[in-house]
Amino acid sequence: MTAALEKLFGPARLAGLTLRNRVIKTATFEGMCPGGVPGEELIRHHAEMARGGVALTTLAYCGVSPDGLTFPDQMWMHEGIFAQLQRLTAAVHAEGGAVSAQLAHCGFFSRNKPRNIPRPKGPSAGINQYGLFSGIPFAGAMTAQDIAKTLGEYAEAAAFVKRAGFDAIEIHMGHGYLLSQFISPATNKRRDQYGGSLENRMRLPLEVLAAVRAAVGEDFPLLAKLNLSDGFAGGLSIEESCRAAQLLEQAGLNAIVMSGGSVTRSPMYLFRGDSPLAAMVKLEKNPLQRTAMKLFGGALFPDSPFEELYFLEQARRMRQATRLPLVYLGGVSSAESMRRAMNEGFDFIAMGRALLNDPDLLERVRSDAQHRSACTHCNLCVASMALPGGVRCVLNAPGCL
Repeated sequence: MTAALEKLFGPARLAGLTLRNRVIKTATFEGMCPGGVPGEELIRHHAEMARGGVALTTLAYCGVSPDGLTFPDQMWMHEGIFAQLQRLTAAVHAEGGAVSAQLAHCGFFSRNKPRNIPRPKGPSAGINQYGLFSGIPFAGAMTAQDIAKTLGEYAEAAAFVKRAGFDAIEIHMGHGYLLSQFISPATNKRRDQYGGSLENRMRLPLEVLAAVRAAVGEDFPLLAKLNLSDGFAGGLSIEESCRAAQLLEQAGLNAIVMSGGSVTRSPMYLFRGDSPLAAMVKLEKNPLQRTAMKLFGGALFPDSPFEELYFLEQARRMRQATRLPLVYLGGVSSAESMRRAMNEGFDFIAMGRALLNDPDLLERVRSDAQHRSACTHCNLCVASMALPGGVRCVLNAPGCL
């Protein structure tokens, strides 16, 4: 085994947590919470990832409030699901792994009608693309009171997941959700202290980080998923992302999970590979939404050439900009790409599709330094999130779509 792989498979520290290696199962929305309640499939899914050897598995999209969900069958952090989350964390720990909760809020991008207000809210008023055919086509701008309420929700959710046995928290600051909406100049048009300069646009993410830190303590690991780039003209650039990383470092973040793309504008910038649009159209239940996807979805979900380590050039720039531990994500699917990521100076690697294809991937790499994932980057796992039972690799479940 090479020195790079020995480093990858050796123990590592993340704040006050010791991890058995440097491999993270990244948050990929599971679709395993029917009615918003974590199901048995979700528990088995993350226990399987831990059994396969990952150090830290990430529970995707833990909403901080019922108004922070993109659609109904997502969970938000409240006492009604505490027992299920305790069972999940215990199952992961029994397999020798650790588990992180990805705290998230959708901002203006939602199919859900908020409880006491007419429309979802984000940094600025505008169009809610996801709610065009769900009766909520417009989004409002958050007031100072809304921001204060949201900060409280992040803090309460953080304390809740720590109490449920989670070992770390990932604050979702990417992919076009609420905090990403504030960071990106494409969606933040505010003229107050939360808009304009990057420092102002980072104000809410930094306030969320401070609120979460106060809720969980200094030794509890806090990561942030941050876009290297939004992947479209006028969005967050790599230059501003590097500066954002420096601000997060100064504020006491423990690690950055480097990502990219926006669910509303450039999802294939994140995924790369084949378009899952045809399968997504087939599974869409709303007939108006299905028609719109047929007519306009090609621009949002084009085929996008896949190559291993496709975020590497931008990630190198962030490595030069900050001393924070960095988690490389994006096209790690072989022993060789794992070695390269370690040799580039990144502290951890994160994988999604390759581990969905084979949760035992790490053991195969241990025994074969030339091993390559069988994942074809067809991205049909993205569409499979809408199936009963949640996300799966279609190569392992032929005929499921």
